[in-house]
Amino acid sequence: MIKLYNTRTRRKEVFTPIDPDNVRMYVCGPTVYDRAHLGNARPVVVFDVLYRLLRHVYGNVTYVRNFTDVDDKINAKAAETGRHIRDITDETIKWYHEDMDALGSLRPDHEPRATGYIGPMVAMIQVLIDKGHAYVADGHVLFDVNSYDAYGALSGRRLADMRAGERVEVADYKRDPMDFVLWKPSTGDQPGWESPWGFGRPGWHIECSAMSLDLLGESFDIHGGGIDLQFPHHENEIAQSCCANPHGDFAHYWLHNEMLQVEGKKMSKSLGNFFTVHDLLEQGVPGEVIRFVLLSTHYRSPMDWTEKKVREATETLRKWRGLTEGIDPAANLSRAFVAALSDDLNTAGAIAELHRLAKAGDAAGLAAGLALLGLEDITDLGAAGSFGFVGGNTDALDAANAVARQWMDLRKSKDFDAADRLKDKAARLGVIFEVLVDKGVQQPNAKVSGAAMAQEITELLK
Repeated sequence: MIKLYNTRTRRKEVFTPIDPDNVRMYVCGPTVYDRAHLGNARPVVVFDVLYRLLRHVYGNVTYVRNFTDVDDKINAKAAETGRHIRDITDETIKWYHEDMDALGSLRPDHEPRATGYIGPMVAMIQVLIDKGHAYVADGHVLFDVNSYDAYGALSGRRLADMRAGERVEVADYKRDPMDFVLWKPSTGDQPGWESPWGFGRPGWHIECSAMSLDLLGESFDIHGGGIDLQFPHHENEIAQSCCANPHGDFAHYWLHNEMLQVEGKKMSKSLGNFFTVHDLLEQGVPGEVIRFVLLSTHYRSPMDWTEKKVREATETLRKWRGLTEGIDPAANLSRAFVAALSDDLNTAGAIAELHRLAKAGDAAGLAAGLALLGLEDITDLGAAGSFGFVGGNTDALDAANAVARQWMDLRKSKDFDAADRLKDKAARLGVIFEVLVDKGVQQPNAKVSGAAMAQEITELLK
C-alpha cells in the first residue's frame, strides 16, 4: 500500500489508481533555454524514484514529462545570441538528457514538446471561450478566474487576497488582475502560429493542460512538480482543465517537492553558489553521488546541498559498491525498505534501511534496494578522501592548492575583496576553493576540473 501526501487535500492519503493496470503520472518539465541547475534536478530524481516504485508495485505506468520549447526566455536567448530558436531548444534538450541520464534517471514514457501540441492548445482555448470561461481582448485570450469557483483551492488562496498581495501583470484589457493569458499575439521575430484570434503563441499554463489531456486523458492519477509551480502554474492548470473538461477530474493526487539550498543559503548567481548539474559532473562529482545527496532528504522538506554531504555520500557509496559488486540486484527487496518508500516516498528512511542491510551483511537486499533507488550502477569512486572532484592533472591540482593557500592568507588578513576576486578568477579556470577543518584546524583545499591547466592557474599567483 502506497501513501502519498496530496497537496490538494493537505493530508497523506492511500494511493488508489484510477486503473491499476495503467497508472498515469504527469510531471512538469523544463523550459529549454539553458543548462539545468541543481534545483531543476531535484524533481527529476524524486519523481524518477516514484516512477520506479509505481512500476514495482503496479507494473504498467505511463509517465509524461514535457519540454516547454516556446517561451519568452527562449526568445530572449535567441535575440541575444542570434541563433535560431529550434537550434537552442534542440541543444538544450540534448544537454538535459545527458545530465539527467548521468544522475541515473529513467527517461519518461513520453516527453512532448509544447510546439508539437499547438493544435490541441488552440482547440482547448476555443472550448473555454465557448463555455464562457475565457474571453478575447486586444489580441489576447484570457482565462476568467471568476468563472471557476474553486480557483485557489490547490494553493489555499482566495482571489481577494491574491489581488491584494500578489504582484501580477495588470493590463487594461484584463477584466480581473488575476486573469491569465491563454494566447498572446506574436510580432517581429517572435515564434507564432495562426489561430482564430490572430497570429500568436500560447501562454505557459495551457501547454501542460493540452499535453496531459492528449497523452493521459481527462482524469489521471498523479501530477508532480516543484513547490514553486504550485501557484500560479498548477492552480491555473486545474482551472482551465476542469472548465474545459467538466466531466473529468484532471489529476487526483498533487505532489510537490520543496526547494534546494546550498550550504544553508538560497542558490543564487549573486551569492556565487549557483551551479548546474553539468558543472558538478565536469568537476568530477559522480552522478550517483549527486543522486544520493538529493535523495537523502525527504522530498517535502527543504534540501541543503553541502560539501560534507557530498563527502559522506561518496564514502557510503564506495563501501556499498564493495559489498554489492557482482551481486544480482533482482533479489527480494527488504520489506522495511519498500515500506519506507511507500510511506510518502520516504527516501531518507529507505536509505537508513540500506545502512542497516549493509551493517548486517545483507548484500542481496542492499543491491536490490540500490537498484530501486536508481543507484545500481555505482562507478569506481576512487580512493577514500578524493571523492572524484580532482581531475587527472596533478600539476594543476598542486598549482590550485598553492593559489588556495594564497586565498586563505587573504581571508586571514581580512582582505575579503581581494580574496573574492582571486576566487572568481580561479572559478573561471575550473578551480573551486574550500576550507577543510581537521581537528579544529582550518586548511585550504582546491577542487579542480579535468580541463584545468597548471600554467594558467599558476598565473594567478603573479
